[in-house]
Amino acid sequence: MTDPSPGAPVSRNARRERLVGLLVLGVAFVLLVSSPTWFAADQAGVGIGQLVVAAVLAVVGALLVRRAGRD
Repeated sequence: MTDPSPGAPVSRNARRERLVGLLVLGVAFVLLVSSPTWFAADQAGVGIGQLVVAAVLAVVGALLVRRAGRD
């Protein structure tokens, strides 16, 4: 499949996927940045869990944004 030209209109689904992907990436970033709070509060288990969830969300968000760019 060829890459669309920069001026080509983007479908609504591609735009929606991109926006959802960026939202998920934003949530992953917030989780990542706020995780040190749990380590400082001597709750390392919660901090590690938060880092795992942030990593999973970052992968999902990146895949959505990348997939939307191909359409």
